[in-house]
Amino acid sequence: MARHKAFTVAEADALIPHLEMLLDQLDEYRRRLLHHCEQLQILEVLWGESVEAARNPDHQEYLRHTRMRAQLSREIEDLVHREIGGRGLRFPQGGLSHGLIDFPTTFGGRWVYLCWQRGEPQVRYWHEIDTGYPGRQELTAEHIICMGKDEEFEVPDDSGLDF
Repeated sequence: MARHKAFTVAEADALIPHLEMLLDQLDEYRRRLLHHCEQLQILEVLWGESVEAARNPDHQEYLRHTRMRAQLSREIEDLVHREIGGRGLRFPQGGLSHGLIDFPTTFGGRWVYLCWQRGEPQVRYWHEIDTGYPGRQELTAEHIICMGKDEEFEVPDDSGLDF
């Protein structure tokens, strides 16, 4: 079983410029996806199920929007999988919509999350793995020094992390 990486605050901060660019790219993909979904809704309202028939005058347009919707959905999923999950990060519930990213880390012999929200110049918050955004607490000097560096503790079991 693969172990999760425990990020230090400095390691998390170093990823912020990349994450900002990634979220911009995801926004663009999501904007384009929404456009194609809206166009499909219009065609379905106009034609109902007959839009799927090859003889329908708007059938090719319907197929184009369907293909683009599928392609953009795959691109979003692949990008999130590769750049978020592949780096050992996670979007908490609603994270993609609200620009929230959690970095697993250790503190005091347990797993916690460093919590960053888009637009913040650096990671300034953390929360327990079961409290989420409402449980965010400001980082202190002790957190910055100790998080992700629990050498005096055995690496805790990471099965409680929800990826």
